[in-house]
Amino acid sequence: GSGRSTVGTDTTDTNTSDGACSGDCADTSSILTVADVQQVIAQAVAEAQALGVIATIAVVDRVGNVLAVFRMAPQTVLIATEVDANGDAVITAGLEGISLPNTTFSVAQIDQLAAITKAVTGAYLSTEGNAFSTRTASQIVQRNFNPGETNQPGGPLFGVQFSQLACSDFTLRFTAGADAGPKRSPLGLAADPGGFPLYKGGTPVGAVGVIADGLYSLDAVISDSDRSNDELIATAATFSFAAPVNRRADQITVDGKTFRYSDVDFGDLASNPASAPDFSTLSPADGALISVTGYSNGTIIDGTAFGDAPSGIRPDNGVDFPGQDAFIFVDSANIPRFRPIDSTDGGLTAGEVQSILSEALAIANRARAQIRRPLGTTARVTISVVDTDGVILGMVRTRDAPIFGADVSLQKARTAAFISSSDAATFLQSLPPAIYAATSGNVVDFGSYVDQARTFFNDPLALTGLIAFADRSGGNISRPNYPDGRAGAAPGPFSKPPGEWSPFSTGLQLDLANNAILQHVLVASDAGLGLADVGTNCIGVDAATFGANPFSGRLGNGLQIFPGSVPIYRGSQLIGGIGVSGDGIDQDDMISFLGLHNAGVTLGGSVNNAPPGIRADTLEPQGVRLRYVNCPQSPFVDSDEDNVCDGK
Repeated sequence: GSGRSTVGTDTTDTNTSDGACSGDCADTSSILTVADVQQVIAQAVAEAQALGVIATIAVVDRVGNVLAVFRMAPQTVLIATEVDANGDAVITAGLEGISLPNTTFSVAQIDQLAAITKAVTGAYLSTEGNAFSTRTASQIVQRNFNPGETNQPGGPLFGVQFSQLACSDFTLRFTAGADAGPKRSPLGLAADPGGFPLYKGGTPVGAVGVIADGLYSLDAVISDSDRSNDELIATAATFSFAAPVNRRADQITVDGKTFRYSDVDFGDLASNPASAPDFSTLSPADGALISVTGYSNGTIIDGTAFGDAPSGIRPDNGVDFPGQDAFIFVDSANIPRFRPIDSTDGGLTAGEVQSILSEALAIANRARAQIRRPLGTTARVTISVVDTDGVILGMVRTRDAPIFGADVSLQKARTAAFISSSDAATFLQSLPPAIYAATSGNVVDFGSYVDQARTFFNDPLALTGLIAFADRSGGNISRPNYPDGRAGAAPGPFSKPPGEWSPFSTGLQLDLANNAILQHVLVASDAGLGLADVGTNCIGVDAATFGANPFSGRLGNGLQIFPGSVPIYRGSQLIGGIGVSGDGIDQDDMISFLGLHNAGVTLGGSVNNAPPGIRADTLEPQGVRLRYVNCPQSPFVDSDEDNVCDGK
């Protein structure tokens, strides 16, 4: 109809040759420049004006540096997965129901935090081998996969939304400009459509995030096609920077189901982004660049070049992992952040850590990827090893691994070590309670999760180190139904009950970091309370004081509840954990489990997987066996070997 652009479909904006990239295209010229960012913003503003709405637009580079935030006008934003007829949140647990500004915090704004989070999500989930959007994220974090399909297990990345948190001791913070990442995200990872990666020459260089509808939410029904203003505006923003068509989520399948990328394309727009007015023509009436506490100083800056030292990720250059095409994390001075070190608890030596990481890398470099194109590509992941105190003993990544997997691999390693530890119960019982912002007096005592676990397992000694939990096992008991996905089944002991569970209220996972997230939101939204920003620790924050806490490191960047980690043992003694993230969850399981096994063989048995007799898959709570790991069939690109994890 009239007002529709004549741009056509997405393919008109994509050089099909870009689809040839699979990890080798990024170079020092692969950046978003100030002019690029201006173009992205101008195209978004033109579409918002054509739709007759106001929007807040954020642009980030591939490692999460915020390059600009543009606000057309202030707007109130509500965090909710479902709203009632009055526009209020149906659920009021966890982060559900937070709305700013409100009568108490009349100066606070979170539209900028939502836009940044959407942009970070598009950047962190995407690589040269796959382009994922926040709509993709929505599909893979809900209680059923696909959402709306009853009696189906949870999304493959169930829980990933609570990673990259601002309180993480891994993610880095804004300084004066774009520098070493990965950078933190205000609200974790977003499931709200309106965040897309940006590409140049077939390689991702960043992402754009848009909020225009005042609701930070998700898509609970994927059987239809939406016309989200957020997604329309973000689509316009990507013109000239769109993801290669043959790398988009809708070209990738998992468990026989196709991922979603977008419900709109350029032909659905109300404007023609090719003729959007230049950024220099925008006036104060159109909006303005804004500063965001902890993220941006209100100017537009160039992004960094991914894979080069200034981005915080660069080749290992054969120092610790010769011949393995390994990449490492470095600080702004190009000093490695996580070379292998001895553990603080005497459990692992630096040499053992290096061997575990190297053997896991070797598996990754042979493993067939699940979420990448072209078919036959090897898995691209990050691998982390920690000790029993959660101290990072070493981290390494393969070429072109997605950024999100770095923080997540560390969460996974820590989670496996923590839930398998002898003092998991007493640690949880010692934490200050979680306090929900959107409800009056809703306080969560962490001892209740210990009680629920002991009732669930019918074992008064649950969570005292007698059982080894992989993250697949911990994820099993963190679902809103046990067994996972069975309609009407009771929740797992680490989940919320019906009426309180949502992707914004997952249970123990969210509650552990709830107070830290709340503290940061109040600071970054400029609520006017004079609070200091959250420290580099997500656990143990007392919401009564928002003071320092003594729990640094143990779960310093939060807890994770989807597969890809195992605890590390020496004989029957727990000495740490290994976590892997970045590809399919079965691949992540295999790389951690088999990598640790092979390291044990190389080291003459000094390290090993948990003894089979104490693994979580020996348990049958509620008459249903827990899982430990699940390795893919015929997993390698260079052999027909099968059942590679059996008997190990």
